[in-house]
Amino acid sequence: MTTADVDSERPNGRSGHGPADDFEVFRDDWGIPHLKAGGALALARAQGHNAALDRAWQLETERHRVLGTTAAYLGAEAVDWDRFARRARLADTARRCFGRLAPETAAWVSAYVDGVNAGLAEGAARAPEFAAAGLAPGRWEPWTPLGVWLSTHILFAGFPTKLWREEVARRLGDGRATLFATDGPGTSGSNGWLLTGARTTTGAPVIAGDPHRFIEDPGVYQQIRLACPEFDVVGLAVPGVPGIAHFGHAGGVAWAITNAMADYQDLYREQLRRTADGGVEALGPDGWYAVHAHTETVEVAGGEPETVEVVETDRGPVIIGDVPGDPDTDAAPDAPVISLRYPPRVTGDLGFDVLPALLRARTVADLDAALDGWVEPVNVVLAADTTGATLHRVAGHVPVRPHENRLRVVPAHDPAYAWREGAEPLPRTEVDPATGTAVMANERGLAAPLGIEFAPPHRAHRIRELLGAPPGAGARGLTGPPWSAADMAAVHTDTRLASSRQLLSLLAWAPDLGPDAERLRDRLLLWDRHMDADSTDATLYSRLRADVVHRLAAHPALRPVTGDADPWRSAAYPPLFRPWLAAVPRIGYALETLLTVGLLPYEDRLAIVAASAEAVAATQAESPWGQVHRVSPWQALPGATPEEVWPGLAGDHDCVLSTSSVPGITDLFARGPAARYVWDLARREDSLWVVPFGASGVPGSAHHRDQSELWASGRPAPVTTDWNLLHRTEESTTTMTTTPEPTVPALRPAVHEQKVEGFGVVRLVPVDPAADAGLLHGWVTEERARFWGMADHTREQVREIYEFVGSLPTHHAYLALRDGVPAALFQTYEPDADPVGECYDVQPGDFGIHLLIAPAEDEGAVKGYTDALLTAFIGYVFSDPAHLRVVVEPDARNEKALARMVRVGFELGPEIRKPEKTARLAFLTRAALGLA
Repeated sequence: MTTADVDSERPNGRSGHGPADDFEVFRDDWGIPHLKAGGALALARAQGHNAALDRAWQLETERHRVLGTTAAYLGAEAVDWDRFARRARLADTARRCFGRLAPETAAWVSAYVDGVNAGLAEGAARAPEFAAAGLAPGRWEPWTPLGVWLSTHILFAGFPTKLWREEVARRLGDGRATLFATDGPGTSGSNGWLLTGARTTTGAPVIAGDPHRFIEDPGVYQQIRLACPEFDVVGLAVPGVPGIAHFGHAGGVAWAITNAMADYQDLYREQLRRTADGGVEALGPDGWYAVHAHTETVEVAGGEPETVEVVETDRGPVIIGDVPGDPDTDAAPDAPVISLRYPPRVTGDLGFDVLPALLRARTVADLDAALDGWVEPVNVVLAADTTGATLHRVAGHVPVRPHENRLRVVPAHDPAYAWREGAEPLPRTEVDPATGTAVMANERGLAAPLGIEFAPPHRAHRIRELLGAPPGAGARGLTGPPWSAADMAAVHTDTRLASSRQLLSLLAWAPDLGPDAERLRDRLLLWDRHMDADSTDATLYSRLRADVVHRLAAHPALRPVTGDADPWRSAAYPPLFRPWLAAVPRIGYALETLLTVGLLPYEDRLAIVAASAEAVAATQAESPWGQVHRVSPWQALPGATPEEVWPGLAGDHDCVLSTSSVPGITDLFARGPAARYVWDLARREDSLWVVPFGASGVPGSAHHRDQSELWASGRPAPVTTDWNLLHRTEESTTTMTTTPEPTVPALRPAVHEQKVEGFGVVRLVPVDPAADAGLLHGWVTEERARFWGMADHTREQVREIYEFVGSLPTHHAYLALRDGVPAALFQTYEPDADPVGECYDVQPGDFGIHLLIAPAEDEGAVKGYTDALLTAFIGYVFSDPAHLRVVVEPDARNEKALARMVRVGFELGPEIRKPEKTARLAFLTRAALGLA
């Protein structure tokens, strides 16, 4: 990999390097960035830099989410997430996955990170949130984008639902475990559909849809164009992640996804105990064994720091519960202790090698081949190309294990619930030639063999119904020509609420209604069932629905899961999981089922609906649905008050326009279309897109909220592809300076490579002071590394130290990589050329070493972790016959390090006094190891 700077965006938008490093930044009338570069690496750097300029606060928030440090500036409300991120080991998993990337992918991701770091200071200066929070931007590591992707999707599969099903089964019986199954609180869904050329005005396919996520300010998706000689792609990127993963149009091929609703994360009920020496043991299939355990501190703005014990068993990290019997915890002896097993943690693969392959895809076949390597999350994919070829498949990693694992929390010590080798086969199908359409809306369809809970079929059925009718002025069966890209807005904004059928059917038969309730019944039975913004009938229906939900919750048949003593309201389960465990929202989302199945007698259901009709009719309140159905976006700043930028909004949870209120709780919504897209394969310039806010995440900027009215009204903006119609803004003329492109450790030649049985391959590569300064600074300034003597050093001071070390012929510094992941800092020196040589009688053949284990790992991370590394280090030292004795001189207070040395065969020597510490010498000879 060459070293190259992304220098500055000159007034003409071009950097000052050779052709491979040239880039230009353009923007359209909506401020959407269009980036053009001379090569893929330069383009990745430009994308990272642009993200830092447009979304600096969002990037900083995501970086802290990965590290579990958000409470340090957001306060106590963020502690729950930080505890989970630490306990689930998100950052460590991202590091591992980065280390296993293909070298060219690692270089591409690192280039993106270099661009982010180059632009953060300027981006932060534009973003008022930094000053409001008293926060300065931190430095991104090469693995940070993988952490952003992981933290964004770790809850995507909704594993906390297993906790809900566990309690439902215990309280209502095993046969009722899935009674509340639906696309419920906390999960994410989407709509997507494809029309073949036979169904369009152009004769070429069209793909359209909208991902449903929490509405965040700024949005989770960024409209962008990435162009270089290898590819030219427009799409929706995730700020903090290079490339375009989920929704893209590469000119010759376009693709889109929805959540497959597959189950691929397992919860295990663990048995833990504390050992006499303070360690932790878990019960496994072969009995009790030592597991990894270490303690971390979560800083809390305005509060006291909180201690988190991170424990990981053979199944995975413990995310719920504490070691029983500890006096400093509130854990009851029988409190649940539950670990999470998820594919990237097990395999060290997040699927990032697919991302550059998607950008380079030219055909559906290219895209299909690339998606074979996809991991997280598990998606249903639709794709089409300009030849008319189409694709409808599932992509991702679903482990092979018993069906019970998908349903409930399973016992950890029972080998019957262990994961098997390989992964489940992923379904695929052909686009129906009879209808020329394919639809994906999280329903129990293509991915049915892979999951338990799916969305109700209403959105999918309604989209198929609409696409089966010719388009017209509205999406209600009016006649017209074949479909065009512009016609897709009518589908995107359809508001028919098919899930209202069962409640309205019971209302029709409700007995003994008073006059006001009868008038309400007659009115709602004549209602067209569209949740339109100006509809007062829609508001009345919502009030009726909410009242029914609360009456159901109070019914004796459901009191076991709605009573005041709910276990999920206690300390047994972390507050982070409450959206999945709250009973009233569960009832609201499963209302159609609960009004249909025989859990409640039919007469009781009629009586509940009748009582609700009387209660709602008595209020005599009238208001349009759009007046009460408003969006409540999430903003990562304490005390932030969202601006009111939208008129009244239409839609509801089961509408195609899925603006999801929470029945029985609120008419406000926090989830909905996080973007809309229409990909036209005939003419890419006829494609369309829109996001809830705007291209810029900077409050007050011209493009911060300029798409809001379009989004609210369902009118997408055109995708501009003609470079001559684009222009440069002030932002594209600002000076951008960066450090040289970092070299990826995994790409460097190794001075030593050794396979340690049961541990992995250890490689020693030279430290690159410029590239590794951030990594090393993070290691040496942690409290656990206080004996290293650099706790108060800046990043630049650390770089200067290792530049000096690298200039000495007698001293060398290496990164130790375990299976490609940085695991330790290893330094060697010749004692007679080092101050330590003045403190003892140096013998011929003495060779000194220093060792610092990476902060994310410790002796317990893998059994014998440090000993395995020492095995490789000593193997390297003694590979030179001139080295007769290894010398170490840890701080005399570092009892842990001294005990480790004795354990592997070192003989302790005298204490010595050095300017910075009192050290204890220890020696290991070739003879002690039986070497000649």
